[in-house]
Amino acid sequence: MQKKYKPSPNSFKHTFCEFHEVALEEINGLDVQFQSKSGSTYYYTLEGMYRFSNHWGRLANCKWRLLPLTPPTENKFKLGFARWDYFYPDKEDEKLYFIEVDYPNNTVNYQHKNSVTYDGLAVLRTSFEVTKKIKQIRNLQQLTSWAKYFEYEDLENLRQSIIQELVYTEKTLDEIKAQFL
Repeated sequence: MQKKYKPSPNSFKHTFCEFHEVALEEINGLDVQFQSKSGSTYYYTLEGMYRFSNHWGRLANCKWRLLPLTPPTENKFKLGFARWDYFYPDKEDEKLYFIEVDYPNNTVNYQHKNSVTYDGLAVLRTSFEVTKKIKQIRNLQQLTSWAKYFEYEDLENLRQSIIQELVYTEKTLDEIKAQFL
């Protein structure tokens, strides 16, 4: 018989968490301990929580991201696992987030300051601020129209230089662009 673990009622309110996608076999023998109105099911263990769902990201007052398996699965519903210490507090008005850029894969995302990947150098921002900067970075990554006003030999180098400034300084995008004109 599985020992029941029940987190406190407010354990998940206003949290940020990255779940890692795992194989469905990991919940064999576990009992569903909670089912949401939207159909997500939750399995609690002493180590952490499994969540089986077809939606990830912003959930009510939480930000829960799923890091997919490699190669990605085609299933609509995915099973994610997060240790209890992966749940970090989320307060809209506090500077809790930093921007992480993956240049080889041309992606950008935000992370919580309590993440093991925080280098202590990237500027911490509120949820609103980090969302705005990420939108600017994605435009720099995906578009080229902004670059027609610059003289450059290597567009990728220019992109990376501007993005680095956005991540590691408080300067606005206009201030940064002015440096490179």
